Order: sequence, then structure tokens, then C-alpha cells
Amino acid sequence: MGGKGKLSWWKISIHKSSKSETKNSPPTEFLCPIFNSLMSDPVVVSSGQTFERLTVQVCRGLGFTPKLQDGSEPDFSSVIPNLALKSTIHNWCKKSDSEPPNPPEYSEIESIVSSLMAASQRFRVSERELLKGVEENPRVLFSHAATELNHRNFYSSSSEESVIANVSPYLPFTTKPSCISYSSSTSTTSEFISDAVSDNIPTTSSSEDENFVNKMTSLDVFDQEQVVILLRKTTKSSEEARIALCTERLLFALRQLLNSRYSDVQINAVAALVNLSLAKMNKIKIVRAGIVPLLIEILKNGFEESQEHAAGAIFSLALEDENKTVIGVLGALQPLLHVLRSGSQRSRHDAALALYHLTLMQSNRVKIIKLGAIRALLGMLKDPVVAGRVVLVVCNLAACPEGQSALLDANAVECLVEMLRNGNKLDSESIRENCIAALYSLSHGSLRFKGLAREAKLSEVLREVVKMGSERAREKGQRILEVLRGRDEEDDRDEVDWEAVMKGQASRARYRDGGNAGPSSTDF
Repeated sequence: MGGKGKLSWWKISIHKSSKSETKNSPPTEFLCPIFNSLMSDPVVVSSGQTFERLTVQVCRGLGFTPKLQDGSEPDFSSVIPNLALKSTIHNWCKKSDSEPPNPPEYSEIESIVSSLMAASQRFRVSERELLKGVEENPRVLFSHAATELNHRNFYSSSSEESVIANVSPYLPFTTKPSCISYSSSTSTTSEFISDAVSDNIPTTSSSEDENFVNKMTSLDVFDQEQVVILLRKTTKSSEEARIALCTERLLFALRQLLNSRYSDVQINAVAALVNLSLAKMNKIKIVRAGIVPLLIEILKNGFEESQEHAAGAIFSLALEDENKTVIGVLGALQPLLHVLRSGSQRSRHDAALALYHLTLMQSNRVKIIKLGAIRALLGMLKDPVVAGRVVLVVCNLAACPEGQSALLDANAVECLVEMLRNGNKLDSESIRENCIAALYSLSHGSLRFKGLAREAKLSEVLREVVKMGSERAREKGQRILEVLRGRDEEDDRDEVDWEAVMKGQASRARYRDGGNAGPSSTDF
């Protein structure tokens, strides 16, 4: 009897404990990983995890990607309703006598996500922190007009960092990336854009960007695609729209779409970013929004057309002096070099011009040299598609001692002389002028230059340039010839005529000995 009573009590005890635990502690898979409560509208995201729908919307709206307990980061680019889990949660609530979950309040979710953002401090590094400890020459004063809607002087500069910038506008290149003239989208959707556009930079999210942000944070991929197409069209030619729409809120929303696995979404998102970057006052703001690492990732792994726009965006951002060192620190140089070698024609052009502007800074020149890119750059001087732009980078590298030494080691003199010798194949006189400018920089303070120039027969080519080249090319060519002739004259003066010296010593010895010139009459 006692044994049976004890057994009966044990069963009841377990039953009650199990029921109480079930009622108060739902299974972990029923809880939103961020909200940590039962999900009323569970959705599966692209990376496979399940979240409360509103949580995903808030995270996307704030441009935040949380780090989960297992160390993974979810992909919020698209979602699918998890109807099976929703039904299972409701069944569990009935069996456990629990109230079914109510939809959470937006403000509550926003507060939780904001707290997580403040706690994570992930990759929120200011430019000052990025630049801390990086030794740099005085900042380059590279001046640009307030807008870039018209063709402008590409080299209008007061900087002494570039061997080219102080001399002449050698190349008539525009400061617009090549990619902005190309559009693969034909959508004309425009039902949710405001007609009024502010003339001033909005300090907070403005009414102009609200409709765009709402659509960008939609979970419907079609909505995402349509809104980035519209943003791209809206900012294609309107400077006012570029300034008004480039808000912190819109940039955070656009960041998520740059990571999209859908080609049309990613391509049009990065193309819209190029348009926004054309406004001078947007360039620093875009870099501070953390966009550059995403552009670098697109250069490495994005769709081909996305890579073209990413190269154009980095080129556009690099026009701003304050961005140059930051972009180099963030690691853009190596991906740009890779695109320059193996990308499409459009992406190669913009990558080369991005590298030109980035190498106006000494720290980026040193990085290029340490990457071992000198020989690759010299090899591309033989490629007519990018030779005119690559020679600009070579000119910048030749302006610093480290670059001069590396270029001479890689036999840059012969490569540049070969370009001049095949001058009839060059697209413009400006390329010839840049070759001469690079050689002029290499000729300064280098004892090796004369020997390399003699081997490459540089004097012969320069004489032709002095006779038939442009005014600038003739001036630089004449200076190089003077340097070479000056060294030849110094060599001639320094050469010792040992036979005359010996004769002179013998004569002095005979004079001292009264004319006796025997072998023992000289004392050395």
C-alpha cells in the first residue's frame, strides 16, 4: 500500500511539474532570436533562420544585422512566411492553456534593436579612428566644382603630390564614372516619389526619402527592385534629388540591398549609389555610412554589372580628398588592381581612375608597392584599352622615392620608352606627355637612370619628341636630355688620364734629380 501510494504521488508530481514547465517555458524554436518572445508572425529569412516579421523589418529599417548566439549573421534580403511554425505555436498555446502571442509593438522592437546596435559597436569606426597612426604627408588639395554634371578640368589642382596635377590637364577625362551612362533597367515606376525636392542637405530623414526607405525595407523582392530602379532614375540627372535623398536613413536601407542575392536588386542599388555619389557634398557622408566595405565585397564577389558600378562608385568617392586615405585603409587597392587586370572594359577604366586618385596620397602609393603591383601595372601599359589611364598611376608612383626605386627595378624606363617609340598607336598626345612626365620624375636623383636610359636608347626617342611633340612634351623631353648630357659631361670630366699622370710624375722626378732618368732616380 505504502509503496503504491508513493508511486502514485511520484507520477502526480512529475505530471504537475511537466505541465508547469511547459506552460511557462515554450520551446526555444518558438521564440524570436532577437525579440526573445513567442512569434505571432514567424518568417524564414534567406539564411534559414526564423524571426518575428516585425523584427526583420525594424532591423532592415535601421540597417542593422545582429550577431546570433551561434556567431552567425542572418541575411534579411528576403523572407518567406513560416506557416507551419505559426500553426505549431498556436497548437502549443492551446495545449498549455497559454494565450496566443499578440503582434509586438513597433516601438518595443525598435528599442530592443537599438540597444543591440549600441552594444555591438560592430564596424562603426569613424574616419579619424581609421586614420589614427597612419603616417601621411600633408593633405592633397584637390579642388573640384560644387557639382559634377558637366565635363570639367580633370586635373585642376594645387597639389604637389602628383607629378601631373601641377603641369597641365593631360587627359580630357570626365570625373563621372563610365558606368553612369549605362542603364539596364527600363522600369518607369514612379507612383511614390515626391515632387518637392529640398535644396538643402537634410540633417535627418526627410519626407523625400521616407517613401523610398519604406519600400527598400519591404520584404517583397519585387518592391525592392522597383524602388532601387526608381531611385536610380530619380538621381540620374538631378543634383537636387541627389542631395535631398542622400540621408543617413536611406543609406542604411541601401546598404542592405547592396548585399542582395538578386541581381537586379544589387545592380540597381549600386548604380543608384553611384548617382548619389556624384554630388560633392554626399561623398564623405557615403563613406561614413560604411558603404565602402560593401563596394569592395561587390568588386570581389558581385555580379559583373554590379562590379562595374562598384568600381565607378569608388572612383567617384575617391575624388574627395578626405576619402582617399580611408578608402585605402579599408582595403580597396587590391580589388581595384584585380578589376583593372581582368574586369570588363567599363570597370577597368573606372578602376584605373580610382587608383590614380587614390595614389595621390603617399600612404596609398606605399601600399601599391607593397602589394607587388608595379610589374603588373607596367605590363598593362601595353594594353591600349587602359594604357592611357594606367600611365597616370605610374606618374604618381614615380613622384615618390619608394615608387621611383620600385619602377626602376621593374625596368619602367624601357616600358615607357617602348610606349613612346610606338607613339603612332597611342590614342592621344596626352598619353605621350604622361610618359615623358613619368620619365622626367624617374630621372631625378637616380644614378641608375642614365644606364637604363642608355640601354633603352631614350635619347633617340626624346630627340624626336623635341622636334615633333607638343609644347609640354618638348619642354619635359628637353629637360631629360639636359640631365643625360649633364651626367655625360660630368663623367667626361671625372675620367682620369692615367698615362698623362704617369708622364707628369716622371718629368717632375727628372727635374728633381738634375735630369738623371735612371730607374732608381724616381722615388714613389
